[in-house]
Amino acid sequence: MKKWFCWGGLLAIVTTTTILFSAYNNNFFGNWYFNLLTSKLTVNNTAEVVQRQIYAAEIEQPKQLKTPQFITAPNVNKRRLMSHIKALNFERYEDINRSQARDYIINNLKKSGWLPTLQTFEFGINVVAEKPGNNPEAGSILLAAHYDTVIGSPGADDNASGVAIVLEVARLLSKLPTAKTLKIAFFDLEEKGLLGSFAFANQPENLANLRGTIILDMVGFACHTPGCQQYPLGLPITPPSDKGDFLAVIGDAENPELIAAFSNKNSSDLPPVITLPVPLKGVATPDLLRSDHTPFWLRGIGAVLITDTGNFRSPHYHKPTDKPDTIDQNFFTGVAQIVANGTATLLQNQ
Repeated sequence: MKKWFCWGGLLAIVTTTTILFSAYNNNFFGNWYFNLLTSKLTVNNTAEVVQRQIYAAEIEQPKQLKTPQFITAPNVNKRRLMSHIKALNFERYEDINRSQARDYIINNLKKSGWLPTLQTFEFGINVVAEKPGNNPEAGSILLAAHYDTVIGSPGADDNASGVAIVLEVARLLSKLPTAKTLKIAFFDLEEKGLLGSFAFANQPENLANLRGTIILDMVGFACHTPGCQQYPLGLPITPPSDKGDFLAVIGDAENPELIAAFSNKNSSDLPPVITLPVPLKGVATPDLLRSDHTPFWLRGIGAVLITDTGNFRSPHYHKPTDKPDTIDQNFFTGVAQIVANGTATLLQNQ
């Protein structure tokens, strides 16, 4: 009897595995997983923004990233960084204000030698540009931030800080020879449900040869008093501190090389970095699915979210008080250097 029971159990396992494998190949599992992830998004990040899912067969799969050595980028410029935040010190919610922000971004990219283009979608406009690498087979790295705000907030930290760093890294690396192509993007309407990044990721040509994505969202606020740092429920690591003086690098666990590029092991002068590999693309931790890295996770592209943790630290989150004078300039400048170094490292990797 026990023998037949064992054989019966084995047959059930084989049958279940066959069904699941067949379902996956027919995109049933892919659809289920996609819908599950998007259902985990917050109220402002609903599944309604998804126009069409792209299946793995439609795009070239990302290759594993290797970072044999860290590259130190040229030094970032604090004055330039803060000038960007001050220039964007206005609510970027209505079309006219977002257009003003786009003009600022485009003009600064052109000054740094880039040729930006606009990618329009039903609800808004993304600004994109790229600098070809020396090795066409090495693929590309995308560095991106959203430029819109919620209504009523000038969004210094959320997310003029991210925009400022992308502009500064673009300036620094514009003439630096790299193996990989550097793509940059400024996403529209993140605050209305990740609309710009979903629109970007819905275009197969944007994902072709993409080896990894770096998303900057709120990277300029620090707090140094005990108890000022909070954490989301279900965090798979022990919180390092109740002070908000560190940078968080959150990535999918399947792409550890992306996360490692920003671990900041080489300099004690820069802010400490907490790295968080997220299993199962964040299904168990919906608070980690609230920014523009999510559409890339959904499509099997390795991505990291670099953040000061936003509302888990800042009392100015989505408020009128999110102004330039609340930015911790030393912390912010250090974060910019970490991003510049990590991006240069990934670009040089073959």
